[in-house]
Amino acid sequence: MVSRKDSSLRPRHTFISLSLALSLAALPASAFETLSFAFPELDQDIQDQITTYSALVRAKTDGKTEGPDVLAAALQDYGIIVETLYSNGYYGPEVSIRIDGREAADIPLLTTPQSVNRVDVLVKRGPSFRFGRTSVAPLAPGTELPSDFKTRDRARASTISSAAQAAVDGWRNAGYPKAELTREDVTANHVSRYVDVDLGVTTGPRLRFGKLLNVGKSDVRGSARRRIAGLPTGEIYDPQEVNDAVDRLTRTGTFATVTLREKDVPNADGTLDYTLQVVDSKPRRVGAGAEISSLEGLSLTGYWLHRNILGGAERLRFDASITDITDQADTLDYTLTGRLDVPAVIGPETNGYFETELQHLQEPNYDLDSIELTLGITRQLTDHLYTEIGVGYLYSETTDDLGERTFELLTLPMKAEYDRRDNEFDPRHGFYMLAEATPFLNLRDDPNGARLYGDFRGYLALGARERSVLAGRVMLGSVVGPDIDETPPDYLFYSGGAGTVRGQPYQSLAIDLGDGDTIGGRSFAGLSAEFRQDIGESLGAVVFYDAGYVGRDSTPGGDDGEWHAGAGLGVRYKTGIGPLRFDVAMPAGGDTGDGVQIYLGIGQAF
Repeated sequence: MVSRKDSSLRPRHTFISLSLALSLAALPASAFETLSFAFPELDQDIQDQITTYSALVRAKTDGKTEGPDVLAAALQDYGIIVETLYSNGYYGPEVSIRIDGREAADIPLLTTPQSVNRVDVLVKRGPSFRFGRTSVAPLAPGTELPSDFKTRDRARASTISSAAQAAVDGWRNAGYPKAELTREDVTANHVSRYVDVDLGVTTGPRLRFGKLLNVGKSDVRGSARRRIAGLPTGEIYDPQEVNDAVDRLTRTGTFATVTLREKDVPNADGTLDYTLQVVDSKPRRVGAGAEISSLEGLSLTGYWLHRNILGGAERLRFDASITDITDQADTLDYTLTGRLDVPAVIGPETNGYFETELQHLQEPNYDLDSIELTLGITRQLTDHLYTEIGVGYLYSETTDDLGERTFELLTLPMKAEYDRRDNEFDPRHGFYMLAEATPFLNLRDDPNGARLYGDFRGYLALGARERSVLAGRVMLGSVVGPDIDETPPDYLFYSGGAGTVRGQPYQSLAIDLGDGDTIGGRSFAGLSAEFRQDIGESLGAVVFYDAGYVGRDSTPGGDDGEWHAGAGLGVRYKTGIGPLRFDVAMPAGGDTGDGVQIYLGIGQAF
């Protein structure tokens, strides 16, 4: 915080004329019916700041309209308004808040009115102040102060605070964790309308990281907590290392809260110890989901999760799904996946995992029974970039139009995920990119190769209120190496259904082998576009168009494949876990389907 020595900076409360009124929704008479704001000569963005943070606006919106509540909010607003004006360089404001004609600051607390009909807030900004002398010392090499912290620029209080913070952060980034602001002289001259600023920093000693001390109770072993945090003992202090340690502990999901505090007094050897206190999350969690379409039937999913199965913040999760639930029992698909994630197996940044997947699939183009075992490592490279690499063994028995076949593959699955969406289940801004590559060594007679897949999604909110959203998706896939009849059917690509082209039957687009025989393609392209429109607070409408391509060769888009498309309308109902999705679609291109398809699920389609 910065101090201001001139007593004339305190707000004065006077009545001024009304120039602009902001009227909120009316309540019954004698129940805080009217709230108005007047801002003579005040910029619109500052007006918006005041009304956004106003305690009176919040009280009226929340229905706190009794006299004591309104008076308390009015008294808060004096400080809120003055601080807002200070932050924008106005140090001589006049503020009046009148409750049914009486100045709020003059109302005795023992005679608080029990009901309020009208509140008028009138603000006069006063003169604009400029910086005179600006001094911050000492500064660490490379410290960058705010560009507007200089003589004759607008003397915003927020700029002063930013300059002080930059000076302290500069020394902390250079290895001085005890740097602090110890002198803050800020003087506003109401005659010259200049603000002089003199800030002083005490750096303290340059220190190295010391020990990490566990305090409090946790079911996670203390050694595991220290290993995951990865605080670099003996290295020069760096605040980013502290932030990274907290992030690593938080990402395990094992802890509800993580608090890392530096000791007040450094050690005699020039090191600084830290204390770590965590609060464990509930160790177990279960969940379930459902999706239904008129053609593919009902799909049920569920999971069981333990966040600390072995006492070292290891995460064990089992996922099960049953899909294609229709009145035909021979179409059911079953999948069971178990995965154990172990944090900090190779240094604090690299985690390990072991995954097992069992599948029984009766797809339109093939039947499959398989088991896959994978051992690998993961790394969160940045807040938004996640990577994964492993080595696996896949055994599968398949039946399709080419007959019964057995595959044994040694795989090297790799994945990179870059997520800049503002919300995973209902994004309105940002983008998402997924890239997967699975090179495989065929342990039988078939050739070796690789399966490649990419998924790219983007979102753009429109309008001042951002109630409309454009969403787009591009999917690309390719199998390189073996011929189409030498590739496991589940590595090939198909199109149609909720995940690719709505309005077309599930996996309806494949490669025609003649005589009614079909098989998946070695290349795939999928395109989706949606226009999403909010309707009220809970409802939304969607118009969408999907297209898909499947080709015989490895490169999508050639003459050896075919396209089909679907289009439709949807309704979204917002819930606490994401929007409830209801889509109606029909074919818009190709000859793989007809009629209307219906889809119901949780979350946006992509």
